[in-house]
Amino acid sequence: RGLAPGLPAVRSPRSRCPAPVKLSEVLPSAAIRLDLEGKDKWALIAELTDTLVASGQIRPEVRGAVHDALVARERSMSTGMEKGIAIPHASVEEVEHTVVALGIAQGGVDFEAIDGQSTHLVFLLVNPSNRTKTHIRTLAEIARLTSSPELRTALREAGSVEEVLDRIRSAESSVS
Repeated sequence: RGLAPGLPAVRSPRSRCPAPVKLSEVLPSAAIRLDLEGKDKWALIAELTDTLVASGQIRPEVRGAVHDALVARERSMSTGMEKGIAIPHASVEEVEHTVVALGIAQGGVDFEAIDGQSTHLVFLLVNPSNRTKTHIRTLAEIARLTSSPELRTALREAGSVEEVLDRIRSAESSVS
């Protein structure tokens, strides 16, 4: 409805924005690793790429292309953020939809983070090459959720994959 009879309704720019990506909807339980074994960022990227295959999110035959794209992106600039978070990410032609894996490195790993701290939570994100907006929205959602110190601590202390997903869902519903 318009503000006056006969005038069209005015939509705010916000109303045209797509709904936020929910991490819990793109992160299957089979893609969560509570016990990353890699000792450096390259090993963690390989381990989580294998997790994408094992969880059925990517086909085994595209594993190499996905891994190569992630390594190339990481070599161009570290995806180690701050406060123990890294978000290695890439866009890959061979991927059909957004895929995500989460790994927890209890002992911490040097990811060349911008704050110089060890990384404990690694969110690996791969999108199709033609989905730039989705890629950016998913990155933004991960960054938004992990800005909460409570969630970062809860994820590191989670004793099960189900608890990790419960904590993420809880954060999604409480963070606006």
